[in-house]
Amino acid sequence: MTSQPPEPPRRAKHLMDPNQPRPRTSPEDIARLEKVQRRVLTALTVTTILHLSAGLAIASDYIDRERTDAIIGLNVLAAAFGVCAVASGLAIYKKSLASPLLLLGLIPGIAGLVWVLG
Repeated sequence: MTSQPPEPPRRAKHLMDPNQPRPRTSPEDIARLEKVQRRVLTALTVTTILHLSAGLAIASDYIDRERTDAIIGLNVLAAAFGVCAVASGLAIYKKSLASPLLLLGLIPGIAGLVWVLG
């Protein structure tokens, strides 16, 4: 009787196979990944700061109407944080911060003033 050599154990599919290594990552794949990472980071950063800006504008609605200085102050802060949100998006993409796009950041503060005092 001849004995057959035992079969090697089957390797689970989720484990690495040393006989079939993963293909190398191409520079195009890395560039694509960096582009997606930049977009996600920009979306998270800008929306987070804009939520803070909108929250300040909304908070100015809950202040007594006789405290016009506090209402204007909160809306100025809302506009400042809006400008910071746009500036952070530009900085992530390594664009010039001296851009007319920064004017978009004034929208939460102006909208808050119009809403509360208008």
